[in-house]
Amino acid sequence: MPARARRAVAERVAPGGDALGLIAGLVGVALLVLLVFVATRPPAGPVPPPQSARVEGELPARVGEWRGAQLESAAIVMRAGRDLSLGERDVQLAVMTAMGESSLRVLDRGDEAGPDSRGLFQQRDGWGPYEVRMDAYGSAVLFYRALARVEGRDAMAPTRVAHAVQINRDPDHYARWWDDAGEVIAAIDAADVRVVLDRSG
Repeated sequence: MPARARRAVAERVAPGGDALGLIAGLVGVALLVLLVFVATRPPAGPVPPPQSARVEGELPARVGEWRGAQLESAAIVMRAGRDLSLGERDVQLAVMTAMGESSLRVLDRGDEAGPDSRGLFQQRDGWGPYEVRMDAYGSAVLFYRALARVEGRDAMAPTRVAHAVQINRDPDHYARWWDDAGEVIAAIDAADVRVVLDRSG
């Protein structure tokens, strides 16, 4: 093969201008996609505040479908009610309500009906500051204070008491969690745990 022909073939197969252009184009597309992602992602919300209560000791591995952080939340709700000298029925009402509102999770989001709802009890802005609603102990105190204002609650069905506090669309929404709440409370009471409050604030 003549030298000129060999040079022509080598130029077609060697990584030259066309290949470098293709690589540069791919890099450009990747950068463009990254910029679009950064520019269009929703802004980060506020950083959830630290919790004012923590559970020490060994909780049950699970109670029915409830486990881990959910049981920790239940223990904190229980402690708040007892600190306020409320009865055990009220404590079970609170655990039941938190099960129905958030599955015993401190949620930093609401729903279509209440986009500003936050925390274990999905309390809206009117309930109090974000920091309190996002605190398991603080939000439980807010719930119990409202619960204590429900007259005649001991004669009412538990789900109707919860509805009187939460004003859920369905007044019977919470009924399915009443027995679960009782089982969780009994299991936590039988466990070797304690709830410790941060008194520094």
